[in-house]
Amino acid sequence: METISEVKTRVYRFGNKTADGNSKMKNLLGGKGANLAEMSAIGIPVPPGFTITTEVCTEYNELGKNKVVKYIKDEVKQAIKNIEGIMGTKFGDPENPLLISVRSGARVSMPGMMDTVLNLGLNDEVISGLVEKTKNERFAWDSYRRFIQMYGGVVLGMKPETKEDIDPFEEIMEHLKDKRNIELDTEFTVQDLQDLVYDFKDAVKKQTGHDFPLDPWDQLWGAIMAVFDSWNGDRAIYYRKMNGYPADWGTAVNVQAMVYGNMGQNSGTGVCFTRDAGTGENVFNGEYLINAQGEDVVAGVRTPQQITKLGSERWALLAQVKEAERAANYPSLEELMPAIFSELNDYQEKLEKHYRDMQDMEFTIQEGKLWILQTRNGKRTGAAMVKIAVDLLKEGQIDEKEALMRIEPNKLDELLHPVFDTRSINKDNIIAQGLPASPGAATGQIVFFADEADKYKYTILTRIETSPEDLEGMNIAKGILTARGGMTSHAAVVARGMGKCCVSGAGALKIDYKNRVLRVDNKEYHEGDWISLNGSTGNIIEGKVPTMEPELSGEFAEIMKLSDKYRTMKVRTNADTPKDAKAARNFGAEGIGLTRTEHMFFEVDRIRAMREMILADTIKGRKAALRDLLPMQRSDFEGIFEAMKGFPVTIRLLDPPLHEFVPHQLATQKELAEDLHISLASVKNKVADLQEFNPMLGHRGCRLGITYPEITEMQTRAIIEAALNLKEKGIEVIPEIMVPLVGTVMEFVSQENVIRSTAQKVFKERKDSVEYLVGTMIEIPRAALMADQIAEHADFFSFGTNDLTQMTYGYSRDDAGSFLGIYLKEGILTSDPFEVLDQEGVGQLVEMGTERGRKTKPDLKVGICGEHGGEPSSVDFCYRTGLNYVSCSPFRVPIARIAAAQAAIS
Repeated sequence: METISEVKTRVYRFGNKTADGNSKMKNLLGGKGANLAEMSAIGIPVPPGFTITTEVCTEYNELGKNKVVKYIKDEVKQAIKNIEGIMGTKFGDPENPLLISVRSGARVSMPGMMDTVLNLGLNDEVISGLVEKTKNERFAWDSYRRFIQMYGGVVLGMKPETKEDIDPFEEIMEHLKDKRNIELDTEFTVQDLQDLVYDFKDAVKKQTGHDFPLDPWDQLWGAIMAVFDSWNGDRAIYYRKMNGYPADWGTAVNVQAMVYGNMGQNSGTGVCFTRDAGTGENVFNGEYLINAQGEDVVAGVRTPQQITKLGSERWALLAQVKEAERAANYPSLEELMPAIFSELNDYQEKLEKHYRDMQDMEFTIQEGKLWILQTRNGKRTGAAMVKIAVDLLKEGQIDEKEALMRIEPNKLDELLHPVFDTRSINKDNIIAQGLPASPGAATGQIVFFADEADKYKYTILTRIETSPEDLEGMNIAKGILTARGGMTSHAAVVARGMGKCCVSGAGALKIDYKNRVLRVDNKEYHEGDWISLNGSTGNIIEGKVPTMEPELSGEFAEIMKLSDKYRTMKVRTNADTPKDAKAARNFGAEGIGLTRTEHMFFEVDRIRAMREMILADTIKGRKAALRDLLPMQRSDFEGIFEAMKGFPVTIRLLDPPLHEFVPHQLATQKELAEDLHISLASVKNKVADLQEFNPMLGHRGCRLGITYPEITEMQTRAIIEAALNLKEKGIEVIPEIMVPLVGTVMEFVSQENVIRSTAQKVFKERKDSVEYLVGTMIEIPRAALMADQIAEHADFFSFGTNDLTQMTYGYSRDDAGSFLGIYLKEGILTSDPFEVLDQEGVGQLVEMGTERGRKTKPDLKVGICGEHGGEPSSVDFCYRTGLNYVSCSPFRVPIARIAAAQAAIS
């Protein structure tokens, strides 16, 4: 008797303006399958096919090939019959063959991360029927050559043996080109292609020990299982990890009737975008190749031409090609095939309006007929993301809330990085010109192989063209440079998705992998040489180029203003200097959630006084040294208060252990002894006394203030005097004094007494006062448990989730790197808890501390000031927990503002 799991639908069909699925079924059909179904249903010309669901991928991983084939065999056979009926062809029939493609399709776009097989169904008998049917011998043998090459690499594992080697099939082709003295694939004769098919099959036999499979059904099952296997391939795993996608999603498999762009001069293939994926400009754009298949465009092997005349003219300007030469040799699709272009333009408008978002489309022209192979919401840069969302809002296609929800908070980071100061670029230093594939500025040392991208601190990955196997290196490198490929090549699309600077299609570059040399004209650049890329202009520049702060667009300001309309949780910043405070205010920070006073003591003119205080044997000696530090601290606080005028500033009292401030090198110890007129032995003994076995849990935080109350007195005096000085200038100041590392109520009470008594002394001396708060940092689990008692005395709580995470997990943040990578790889942890807040464990303490604190004091102000304050999912958690604010580094403030708005909306 069959179980329920055995009788459920696993295969969904589409084509001929009908479909079993729709665009809302992305979790089951994957993004590609859902969109193919949707397009078919709304009348877009889509080659017919079917989708095997993501659930089958999960079953395959759990049960293996044999079980899965048993489950889906009948459905797949019926689906193939459906394609045969629509196309009027038959799978495996030598006289009237149906050829198919097999592609992956996860629920989110993962460009190039999984595998594809085209032209499936060809064999030694079918090729004759294809020749007879098409009357195009060259096309048929080229398709057979491509099929063996692709199937061999994807299904049979025919890969280069080392990174210096080229693809084994490409090696055979290059050898034949040299023998025939030709350069392009399109120059192969029919006899050449027949020879390649024979040589390819011979290479498969030699490397795998088996003949190339000739039965179409064996080919199909092999391809389907290879696509499922590619979900757990190295590059797919890395891409999922990079983007935080779960491993249990799985991929769907899409099987479609083949349509051909390589059937002659009235055929072609291309990729297009309804808006500019780099800038967000509302202009239809893309690239195409005549007499080619889709992989030729994205692989970057041939540099394609522009779809629109405007795009072609812009390309010619960058490439320094004159108009007459452009029109004659590099015409746009709009000029070459105006009727096809008009039809494609209509479809792109229809699809963008239907999906209400920028679309990334693939198409094929087969003997004058246009087919749309795919559409998806296009990957885009941070700048394009913001502009497209704002423009769609203004156009009335989406509302304000949806515009905000379209923003990926972390991608805003791309907009905030420095850009090149173009005034400092000498034209003589421009090595070459490529295509501005992904905006940004990158300076680094040349590396030629993706697995060596971490060879230097800053690298530029320099390749002839990139492939999906290069993903990790592309992510590590500061910028990507390719000699081949257009604006829709693998390098360009992946770089834009990463927000990585990329220049592609720089044809003047000659790259020698064996000798690790880049040649341009008569100059050579070797591995390790410095170059710079301007992803906004396509310039490749010799050496390092100075940078400047970016100018943020009007759309950026509009989306930020919109976020403030919807969010209810405040966003503060972590800032230790007036410069950081001003930067954060410019990004919209509404106060400071953490000022770390210890950072102020490490400056050269202050560290001496700090060390003198530490080395003093008496309270009198310590107070004398602290008197020297007082004006310095006061001045710092004045600068920060002034930058934050009218907004609250939370200042954490001294937190780190004292051993961090003393010298540990003998030469520096000698200098200090001479400077303070004490013996070297005294310095050495003090350094030894301060050494701790576990400093994180040692003499630090409020324990320092309790042991040396004069430190707390000095810092309180500096804070209050600074506030009063600014009050005299008419500047509103809201100081919040925070006691760190409290674990018991009495620790807080002890420090609170010192703070309040010192403040009263200053008020009395100055005959004036300011409002101030005294609160604590909840970073010890016991403090969260005792929050109701601590709240009887504290004015506010701020969760220090960095230390709270360390103490809850028992992981040292400084040492966890030795095992965290393994934990993430093995699935023991789903994310680094120091980057993404552990909502189940640490989050439970935050919820408990907040709830218990407010049970005692309902209006208790509660915030978070760890690194998690700028991480979107953690911000969402803080909103749901009812925190008043999050605090993060200045450059994360816009990210937190958007995340807080999205939390309120959702």
